[in-house]
Amino acid sequence: MNLHKFATNNNLTIIIFSIFLCSILGMSIAGWLNNNEVLTEHHQSQISYGSYVVSGEFIEGVFENWESEFLQMWALIMLTVYLRQKGSADSKPMRGKAPQDTSSRYSIIKATSWQSRSKALGHFFYSHSLGIAMLSLFIISFSLHALGGLEAYNEEARQHGSETATFFSFLSSSEFWYQSLQNWQSEFLAIGALLVLSVKLRERGSPESKPIGKKYDHKTGE
Repeated sequence: MNLHKFATNNNLTIIIFSIFLCSILGMSIAGWLNNNEVLTEHHQSQISYGSYVVSGEFIEGVFENWESEFLQMWALIMLTVYLRQKGSADSKPMRGKAPQDTSSRYSIIKATSWQSRSKALGHFFYSHSLGIAMLSLFIISFSLHALGGLEAYNEEARQHGSETATFFSFLSSSEFWYQSLQNWQSEFLAIGALLVLSVKLRERGSPESKPIGKKYDHKTGE
């Protein structure tokens, strides 16, 4: 494999995931140090870094953020199929069809053989694979957030001699939904801001922006 060509073709993804890895590593170290400070204050034994990164507290902290990210991306993907924002770089045009609106060549209803039905079904799932992938990642993150949060909640309850919670009682608790919704609101605010600000504002060279030379038309809103 030509590493230089690979790096050139994938440098955006490489940089994004490198930032992600540095961030989650920094988060884990800071969280571990802070957790041990709290344990010391309560006259309890400190834990190792390895024990911390598999603890409910760390899992909860990671996945409560991941769930909101995947939710907002899934929502943006699905809502932009049907809804529009006049003049926004992330919206399809108000009139006419976009390249993404092409119809499938295969139809399950009109298929005359199992082979053609199988091909039509495979094409159907592929044509919705991005939305399915993002929704699946949200569900996985949501579940791990709940499991990590339950473990962290019960660990704290045991330390204070309080009653522990079951999975479903924690899932329906105000604490769990406060954790989730405090992240959801910020993600949808960011999406809304991007949609609205990209109507008139520009960033030279970014595909998330309309071309610099394309002026905003007050009559059409494009």
